[in-house]
Amino acid sequence: MAKSPTGPKGGKGGNTSGRGQRDLKVKVKSARGRTMSSTLWLQRQLNDPYVKRAKAEGLRGRAAYKISETDDKYRFLTPGKRVVDLGCAPGGWCQVAARRVNALGERQGKAQGTVLGVDLQEVEPIPGCEIHVLDFLEEGADDKVKEWLGGTADVVMSDMAAASCGHKQTDHLRIIALCEAAAYFAFDVLEEGGVFVAKVLAGGAEGELQHILKQKFKKVANFKPGASRQDSSEKFVVATGFKGRDA
Repeated sequence: MAKSPTGPKGGKGGNTSGRGQRDLKVKVKSARGRTMSSTLWLQRQLNDPYVKRAKAEGLRGRAAYKISETDDKYRFLTPGKRVVDLGCAPGGWCQVAARRVNALGERQGKAQGTVLGVDLQEVEPIPGCEIHVLDFLEEGADDKVKEWLGGTADVVMSDMAAASCGHKQTDHLRIIALCEAAAYFAFDVLEEGGVFVAKVLAGGAEGELQHILKQKFKKVANFKPGASRQDSSEKFVVATGFKGRDA
């Protein structure tokens, strides 16, 4: 991190006001029709170092750093892997995956991987990725994904979150149900030895999900990357060593 500028060297002539010695923060004025909560959210976004970094690096949102930090620890996005990103919009996870699995073949001498993103909405094209509009919950979605991949997947990942209703317990149950659905989808498309990574919210109901995953995978871990806001209850479950459909 670059050091903050300081005043002239030596003596009493130095800058003692603190100006230039702390990061400037953007303050957002409330606007007509905007609630206080949305104003505070916008202010937090504008001052978020991960948001600024993502913009500077051409990534589609701060969530890209959540998957990159998770992969830094567990190493599942390696060259040659076939990856499915469920609910991929706006595409930050796909961007990270494409680079790491060598989807564009830019790393000479390394295997070239595949990244397939699916979402309910159109997503702007991403170099090295194949994006489809698909509801992964619909009948036959797993067969479509395997057809597009030309086989099974090595990694299924999901950063999906159900639409919030504002009631904490209900929102928790909704995202756990969505994560469980993603897990069952993964059971249908993963290669033996594969990996499932998904966002969950801590809150109690995730116990059943953990139980299901432990039956199907050799190891299940929970991780909160630095890119996750400290006041957020989100964490990421990382299930490795898929035992196969008959486990």
